[in-house]
Amino acid sequence: MALAVEVAGKTDVGCVRANNEDNFGYDSRYGIFVVCDGMGGQAAGEVASKMGVDILLEYFRNQSAARETANGKNGVSGAHSLLNAIQLANRTIFKAGQEQNGRSGMGSTIVAALVRGNSLAIGHVGDSRIYLVRQGAIQQLTQDHSLVMEQVRRGYITLEQAQKSEMQNIILRALGSEEAVEADVEDLVAVPGDVLLMASDGLTRYVQDEEILSIVEEPGGLEQASAELVKIAKDRGGEDNITCLLVRIVNRPWYHNILSKLFSGGQQWQNSI
Repeated sequence: MALAVEVAGKTDVGCVRANNEDNFGYDSRYGIFVVCDGMGGQAAGEVASKMGVDILLEYFRNQSAARETANGKNGVSGAHSLLNAIQLANRTIFKAGQEQNGRSGMGSTIVAALVRGNSLAIGHVGDSRIYLVRQGAIQQLTQDHSLVMEQVRRGYITLEQAQKSEMQNIILRALGSEEAVEADVEDLVAVPGDVLLMASDGLTRYVQDEEILSIVEEPGGLEQASAELVKIAKDRGGEDNITCLLVRIVNRPWYHNILSKLFSGGQQWQNSI
């Protein structure tokens, strides 16, 4: 049986920042889900993160139209498609930063997931994260492109020291910071019941993995879970913008194809507090 998705997300400016530089968006018709955390002065971070979300959504809308025209015979993997889309977003943000006054050096992290049939692809740049909740366990699917986590991986400091470090905000890769960027992408297998959590570091810095697992598995649903996760991060300081997007993989009901001909369902949220 083919798979479908249930989605809920929330973003909040937090308790300290004057503006929200996080953005998230999705289009369930094309199976694309994105979270971006912007950086840069004079509201440039907001611009960069919005560009990242918009470019990926538009890329897969256009790619799906092209694939339908070609009868689906393009043979491109989901991970490869995500890589192309992320590189396009990087080039576009970098060029805009070079050409627009006051936006030089603007950038954004990105995490993205692509669900096609029974397949799942993920991609990321920066320290925003994707987690997988499956059968009562939680796994972080991405590795932070940050200075402190690179030090952890090399054995220079412990994870506990990294969590308390004053250098947590230093990231090693970002969209728009250079003309080319190295994105981590991967093709995976989706299983009914899987839940993806896509989040900016404003959430994951304050909420532990075990807490995420417990909240996601509560019976209240994804909307309630996303609201609770954001609230916990705010209650514990909320020094950064906070964003989470939850995606649950479910079996597609038999009548879906009939309904899809009558209705279309793609949604996008950006900077909604």
